[in-house]
Amino acid sequence: MTRSGFDASYLQPLFGDVENLRGDGAYQQLPAPQPSSSLAADDAPLGMYAASTLIRNSYSAGVAHADALRRLVLAGEVDPQSPWTLMRGALENFATAVWLLGGNDRTERRRRALALWREDMRNRAQHEEDTDHVPGPGGKTGRERRQEIADLALSLGLPVSSLNKPEAGKIIEEAARDAGLRAREVTAGWRAASGFAHGRYWPNLRASTLVDAARNSPDHYLMALVIDETQHRPLTQHTRALLQRLHHRYVARATAY
Repeated sequence: MTRSGFDASYLQPLFGDVENLRGDGAYQQLPAPQPSSSLAADDAPLGMYAASTLIRNSYSAGVAHADALRRLVLAGEVDPQSPWTLMRGALENFATAVWLLGGNDRTERRRRALALWREDMRNRAQHEEDTDHVPGPGGKTGRERRQEIADLALSLGLPVSSLNKPEAGKIIEEAARDAGLRAREVTAGWRAASGFAHGRYWPNLRASTLVDAARNSPDHYLMALVIDETQHRPLTQHTRALLQRLHHRYVARATAY
């Protein structure tokens, strides 16, 4: 857990942003787009598959991940893995929202929203099959929803082949550029965070600080590791930059045409 001397000061700007969003039992949400706004125009033909729904959900999920890390630090329970995993959750969600708000034109923004919705429904379908879930009267399965999204895309002149699963790395690269960040630096930190989240071995060697080691067999050592603040700091700064870009983009597109 937290070693003596852990410097959490680099986390405080992001934590301050998150604390300002905490309410009585819930986080402050992004407002619905105004009817006359550019984002509302994007959403108009999408019905229940509105881009704004995904954007607002990604924002809320990102804030929750960042706040979970804030509470972990406040409790003095900082281990070498969790800060990476939680910051990854915040960064991915903020990046996804920025990516959905980007795009060169309305057609591209709608394509991005429908591609992400279609992947969402693919995951839902998998869960339904795993749990033998059957929708109630009038409901539709995830597979049926995927077909519904494909039909909607075709009605808007978007080929179904353009709705391939959005790749997280590509989303983060594009969002990073949108926010004026160096994409390679952002994706490097994200890959390390993903490595920790999936229990990979290499991030322990590349993104942690070794404080002690003891041989426990001829071919193995037990290592005592703590978080490497110098490498976690840029990830935190990038996450905050994406949150700020998200706010700027959303206000501009959800309140004006």
